[in-house]
Amino acid sequence: MFKSRFKPAFAVLLAAVLLLALLPAGAGNASAAENPPKSKMQTYVDNMQPGWNLGNTLDSVGADETAWGNPRVTRELIKQISRQGFNSIRIPVTWDNHIGPAPDYKIDPAYLDRVAEVVGWARSENLYVLINVHHDSWLWISKMEKDHDQTLARYNAIWKQVADRFKNESDKLSFESVNEPRFTDGGTTNEAKAQEMLDELNLSFHEIVRSSGGKNGVRPLVLPTLETSPSQERMNELYKTFEQLKDDKNLIATVHYYGYWPFSVNIAGTTTFDETTQKDITQTFDNVYKTFTARGIPVIVGEYGLLGFDKNTNTIEQGEKLKFFEFLTSYLKEKHIATMLWDNGQHFSRTQYKWSDPELYEIIRSGQKQRSSVAESDLIQLRQGEAVTDETVQLQLNGNKFTSLKADGQRLTRNQDYTLSGETLTIKKATLDRLTASGKLGVNAVLTAGFTKGPDWNFYLTVHKTPVLSAAEGTTADFAIPTAWNGDKLATMEAVYVSGGNAGPNDWTSFKEFESTFSPDYKDGRIVLRPALLDTLRDGEAVKLTFHFWSGDKLTYTVTKNGTAVSGQPAQ
Repeated sequence: MFKSRFKPAFAVLLAAVLLLALLPAGAGNASAAENPPKSKMQTYVDNMQPGWNLGNTLDSVGADETAWGNPRVTRELIKQISRQGFNSIRIPVTWDNHIGPAPDYKIDPAYLDRVAEVVGWARSENLYVLINVHHDSWLWISKMEKDHDQTLARYNAIWKQVADRFKNESDKLSFESVNEPRFTDGGTTNEAKAQEMLDELNLSFHEIVRSSGGKNGVRPLVLPTLETSPSQERMNELYKTFEQLKDDKNLIATVHYYGYWPFSVNIAGTTTFDETTQKDITQTFDNVYKTFTARGIPVIVGEYGLLGFDKNTNTIEQGEKLKFFEFLTSYLKEKHIATMLWDNGQHFSRTQYKWSDPELYEIIRSGQKQRSSVAESDLIQLRQGEAVTDETVQLQLNGNKFTSLKADGQRLTRNQDYTLSGETLTIKKATLDRLTASGKLGVNAVLTAGFTKGPDWNFYLTVHKTPVLSAAEGTTADFAIPTAWNGDKLATMEAVYVSGGNAGPNDWTSFKEFESTFSPDYKDGRIVLRPALLDTLRDGEAVKLTFHFWSGDKLTYTVTKNGTAVSGQPAQ
């Protein structure tokens, strides 16, 4: 998990709770479109939009940049990032394995040269570049309370060397003091003490860079909140730091955002981009705007995405995922807040230079220009054996106009194959009969709606019948339920003890975390139950699993663990 994000679920949930509890009066009522004070730095941040993270590479914890499975960065990759329409690149750097002993803490010259090489390639593509101190934040900076002097000396030594190396670089290179600073390793850290240590780091970083000569006297510097969280309390504390440095007009604030946690990881039954998930976006960034941007402090969301992506980019159903990113990117653009997509290698191939999810890329790209049109779902599901009727789907045009509907690339005829009334799309029975005439289970056709602006929206027309689960034997390390999917897909799963009470991790909810505790395997016809679930079950106690499918079907299944042995059978 930490290879991608190192953000424990509890910390994210706590941040969400803090945000809701600490909202100032009237928060969330700001209009979406804002006009922040004009300044050189606001223009700078506007020009960085959109941005991309070179994640799990130079920030890898190991011998070199390939330690976490990504290939060495090439000049061609950087060129391709520019060609994809990105204007900035964040290059996270972990220095830990490349620093010599005290008192000099000298950075390995070859490693510093490598960082400079990648920065140079990005600058040659005219990209804005941001470099930082990255996973050092939890590797050793987190020990600052119990090892204050050594930690500060090592941190200062890094920035003295980095500042000196890049002091003559264009101001299109910016420095970020530290990634997601946390101080939880030893000591008796509380929030106030943690904030005190972050303030010390941020102010020391500022002094080192500003006094290092060359162009560093005016270089844009990026300062984070504690854990780079957008909670109101932590943003207020960072604002105090900016007040101390108010004579410096070349400073930028940064926060990270991975969405409303239950949606972001698909837990607690939050499977859709619902009102609560949307409100989390608006409340968060209305407050980011009021705290910083409206006061003349520009903001970069240095990382954004969904935490569930750490396990699998399909943790969130495709249509719901697209609606989240459409709304988020558009809203932040209207707030003049720059965004940098977190990509640890799962989105844009470092060797093939292709997107693993082209629909996701297109919706993000469109969000830099305008709202895109979406729909209440991307699934149109027909049950095998039931009479087919007209199907209605609610569109959300977002100011655009509907232009066409195609079936597997063939244009359908309006008022014959389908009708449109306002934002209600109705697909005629005869059209559905024709497109599903084969009777096969699963996707029978892809219907594509076109609009005057933004990407198309795909509807997956499927035929299904109730899935079938079979008995299984296995171990806590290797257990899977044979599953005949029958054209359906899994939305979520509940786990409760037959004797009463929620089972498994996060037992405050019966709904378990998708992919972390269970995972559908459509290709091999099974549902895998993960050790993260099975290891936590009480020996000898039957657990009832309820599987919820996107069609609305629900199936129950009983598993029992004895030692490391696990057995399961479908409910009768």
